[in-house]
Amino acid sequence: MRRLQIPHQLLRTFVATAKHSSMSRAADELFLTQSAVSKQVLELERLLGHALFERVRRRLVLSAVGQRYLSRVEPLLKSLDAATLDVIAQGESGGALHLSTLPTFAAKWLIPRLPDLRRAHPDVTLHFVPYSQGYDFNLPELDCAIRYGEGSWPGAVSRYLQGRKMVVIAPPPGVDQKPLRRPQDILLWDLLQHATVPSAWSEWCDTQGISSADALHGQVLEQYSSLIQAVSVGLGLALVPRCLAEEDLVQGTVVDPFDRVPLKPFESSSGYYLCYPEAKAQLPSLVAFREWVLAQCGP
Repeated sequence: MRRLQIPHQLLRTFVATAKHSSMSRAADELFLTQSAVSKQVLELERLLGHALFERVRRRLVLSAVGQRYLSRVEPLLKSLDAATLDVIAQGESGGALHLSTLPTFAAKWLIPRLPDLRRAHPDVTLHFVPYSQGYDFNLPELDCAIRYGEGSWPGAVSRYLQGRKMVVIAPPPGVDQKPLRRPQDILLWDLLQHATVPSAWSEWCDTQGISSADALHGQVLEQYSSLIQAVSVGLGLALVPRCLAEEDLVQGTVVDPFDRVPLKPFESSSGYYLCYPEAKAQLPSLVAFREWVLAQCGP
């Protein structure tokens, strides 16, 4: 069986030409002459036995074969570049770490603390992977993820970070004048719901000994950041992880109406967890990040 050995440079020239639909522009990107680009494209077509481009009105257009080939080659080149950068950046105690995290947790909790990570571990570089990919550790570009749930996911080690401690938040004074002097008063308000934990209000009401018949009725939003914003403009009350609302409470964009009211302790069964595959548990950058982020969460 003939072994295919396509020179790496031919693939890069093909991708650049496809991106620009122009050999001259590809030549500028690659610091080659237009003639060299043309020769490399022709050589690749010869090796493959297929035309990759067609000329349509003096413009290069990918052929059907070229489109299929590009869809396979381009991600591989990007993955190769990422792997090379990782190796270059890798040190004995650091390197690149590919992390996926939920947007609200990143914006409200993680990112404000990253300057401390840089001071503590200057050799660790975080690369954020889209959170929609944070459940597939088969992806080579994903090392760990911060997930929201009860702490159990197949194929992952999970370490609890934050998020179980919940707080009721209300609009600041003047935005809405409904009373909030006792826990039962929440039923006078619209109770905003989080799509992932629709039973949160009912569980809070049960803990406080309040009838929860109306606790499931209210606008549903997908992100805690959206809930906090909705409360700040007077759309209702929300029950959110305290770790996500601390800055807004300090700034006064939302308030804790029961800050001085004795409530029965309530914690959600869900929270934020650092998750990673066992196979990557000793990755130097992950070890450094894990120790740092757990220290940020306290005992």
